Amino acid sequence: MLPYLTLRLRLLGRLLRELGWLRLALLLIMLALVLLQALAALRGQPRAAWLVPPLLAWLLLSAHRQRTDTHLLASATPDFRPWLAAEYALLALPVALLLLAVGVGGPALLTLALAPLAAWAPPAREAAARHRWRSLFRSEAFEWVAGMRAANGLLIWLVLVGLATWQRASSLAPVAGLVAWLLVVLACYGTPEPVTMLALAARSPRQFLRRRLGLGLGYAAATALPFGILLGVGPAGWGAALAVSLFWLALVAMLILTKYAFYPNISHIRTTQSLVLALSLLGAGHPAYPPLMLVSAAGLVWQSRRRVGQVLGF
Repeated sequence: MLPYLTLRLRLLGRLLRELGWLRLALLLIMLALVLLQALAALRGQPRAAWLVPPLLAWLLLSAHRQRTDTHLLASATPDFRPWLAAEYALLALPVALLLLAVGVGGPALLTLALAPLAAWAPPAREAAARHRWRSLFRSEAFEWVAGMRAANGLLIWLVLVGLATWQRASSLAPVAGLVAWLLVVLACYGTPEPVTMLALAARSPRQFLRRRLGLGLGYAAATALPFGILLGVGPAGWGAALAVSLFWLALVAMLILTKYAFYPNISHIRTTQSLVLALSLLGAGHPAYPPLMLVSAAGLVWQSRRRVGQVLGF
């Protein structure tokens, strides 16, 4: 286990070096702001701390099911699951310490208890092989076709809409449903397509990215619409519903751009997407958040066009 954890730590260090000092400095600044914002929010709303353990467990579960090294680890030793459990527990430890810092010991313990359980979930490809169904999405939107099939996404969507409808008297229910659905969408855009697919679909980097954004945001808006309606007819009102929906779609756009900004490095894609999502959800209320996110979004647009152009030789 120790050599495995040491290897993962070295990989993390290499990824941070490859991110570059400018992006790393920006992420560290945003992370500091997020921590301050999270501490203030948890002190003001201690009940909200109970949402942290399941959300973190879902994030780890989504990342675990997209791993490509489980068969390699299984061939090395059949007892590799405790290695992964230890890794996920270490990843959850900073969050648990943050919860302890604000005096909520129950959610902290639950965080450490739930995080390692993701290690025993089967990979998404194994689950997809057992369940084949005709997709409701266009084949051109291959991210949604494969992602929804692998994660049983439509079933999850129906459950989330049902729960949000059941608790429609509270504005928190549709917002929590949107956050949970965003995690499912994140899993769809975590794996880069082969370069041959990219070459066949792209006439230019701008045209290619515009098409990917159009398809992705179109399906994202359609699936997020019920949550927006429930939020609008509830206590929050239509103004808040519009603001939350636009912010949610902006996050989806950033996840798509991140995929192509770091194409085809799957580790960079997933790491940066997770950072963007975590920092956006936790730091949105801070006054320094809008300018930092505008800078990040502009950087992703530039880097994604540049990267697609490099891959295609434009």
